[in-house]
Amino acid sequence: MSGEILDNRGRGNTGWSWPAVHPEGRKFGLIVAALSAAAAFFAWETIAWPLAFLAIGVLAFFRDPVRVSPRDDRLILSPADGQITQIQKVSPPRELCADDGSGVRGMVDAPVTRISIFMSVFDVHINRSPISGTIRRVVYIPGKFVNADLDKASDENERQHVLVERTDGVQVGFTQIAGLIARRIVPFVKGGDIVAVGQRIGLIRFGSRVDVYLPAGTEPKVLMGQRTVAGETVLAEIGEAPLIEGIGQ
Repeated sequence: MSGEILDNRGRGNTGWSWPAVHPEGRKFGLIVAALSAAAAFFAWETIAWPLAFLAIGVLAFFRDPVRVSPRDDRLILSPADGQITQIQKVSPPRELCADDGSGVRGMVDAPVTRISIFMSVFDVHINRSPISGTIRRVVYIPGKFVNADLDKASDENERQHVLVERTDGVQVGFTQIAGLIARRIVPFVKGGDIVAVGQRIGLIRFGSRVDVYLPAGTEPKVLMGQRTVAGETVLAEIGEAPLIEGIGQ
């Protein structure tokens, strides 16, 4: 199914399959599996079995399922799997706004809507581009490793800012934030790369958060507490600002 065009009128073929494991995680799974095999060889079953289950858990963490991304220039898709824990008006990070000397304009330093998506260790941790366009900035900031679900994590934790710009100048910024367990942000792209909506742009190891900064005049089409799927869930429609209410049940 990967690379195949599918639509809302029945075109395309699809079916369930085991998700692949991203190469970034295969080495970790193999290391733990090798330790499990060594423990089993020496009949250390009390160690071998937990290590075997840990190896399966590591491979599951780095799973990389195929996603079907809607191709519509009006849509902003979720860059991460997880739960929406914050929706609030804030100014974008300074690194996405300030003149960095490259000649590429940044976001306007004025309040916009930020959507925070928290990823637990059970979520897929491959992050994807919310729109099609050119990567204008990738800025890595070292920092702390406090709980990624806290508001201060956006300003204090280790993080990486990414700015994507469409051909018409519309920009969407997002920030990958490390958490208590996460200890490395792995980028797949660099400044100047052209990406498609839903394309894989990086991952964060072992639990984290992604903040998305919507363009001015755009409000979310998702609710607090809602679950998102990277590359598939529509976060917003550019230029639209609807009030949507929901109920937990």
